[in-house]
Amino acid sequence: MKRKIFIPLLLILSVLFCRSTDGQQSESDRAMNRPFKPFRMIGNIYYVGASDVTSYLITTPEGHILLDSGFQETVPQIKKNVAELGFRLEDVKILLTSHAHTDHVGGMAELKQATKATLIVSAPDTELLVRGGQDDFAFGDRFRYPAVKPDRILRDKETIELGGIKMTALITPGHTKGNTTWMMKVNEDGKQYDVVFAPSVYAPGYQLIENKKYPEIVADYRKTFERLKALRCDVFLGAHGQFFSLKEKSSRMNEKTNPFIDPQGYKSYLAKGEESFNQQLEQQKSKPVNK
Repeated sequence: MKRKIFIPLLLILSVLFCRSTDGQQSESDRAMNRPFKPFRMIGNIYYVGASDVTSYLITTPEGHILLDSGFQETVPQIKKNVAELGFRLEDVKILLTSHAHTDHVGGMAELKQATKATLIVSAPDTELLVRGGQDDFAFGDRFRYPAVKPDRILRDKETIELGGIKMTALITPGHTKGNTTWMMKVNEDGKQYDVVFAPSVYAPGYQLIENKKYPEIVADYRKTFERLKALRCDVFLGAHGQFFSLKEKSSRMNEKTNPFIDPQGYKSYLAKGEESFNQQLEQQKSKPVNK
């Protein structure tokens, strides 16, 4: 019996959706970009994103950090959500990214202009960001977005500090060449927790065998899985709400234990992602590569 390959519907859609040149969203885009009520997740971490494409506001007394912009069309939601929580968009001092795909950085140019914040991006993803998503190793020019130039290039294991908050970047390539995992500590009810903002670990439609635009892709994915499995994670968040059950957990925020404290959910996410990757790789090994 053939084993079923685990690839979430979201990831299948991410391969199939096609944005028109006038910037209008497809139906699958809109499904990931529906309005979502903002809320405090844990400590000083607030959710300000859409129904699936995530955006996080990390607040400090000296200004705030915003992780990911969603699509270009997500920006009005982020602005509304930040204000609804009682914060000012103008107080965002640092902009960070998980990876340079249109559903995570499509609105970054607009947010950078609106906030005048410092945009910090990994070196490999900087190249894709300044091209506005063009010449992506997997998608070519299909998923373009407004180009933007980072103010600072991020190195592996580099820390970002603001107002007593320290965030550490781990470059975990595969999904993009500069795919970035963010880590920080947060205090809640007298306890300290390790937070991991996990990136995508899937390879939606990617050519893994003899990929001339990304020869190291298999080795990078394998190294990424090993690095991510070695991390301590108490609070599991991610680049898509579907990765960590955003909708279900947000409805349980009145429980005694914060539902986002989910170390087992993090382990399960990585296990499913690695299983999907290995099955995809084996499947491609058994088929000739189109040249």
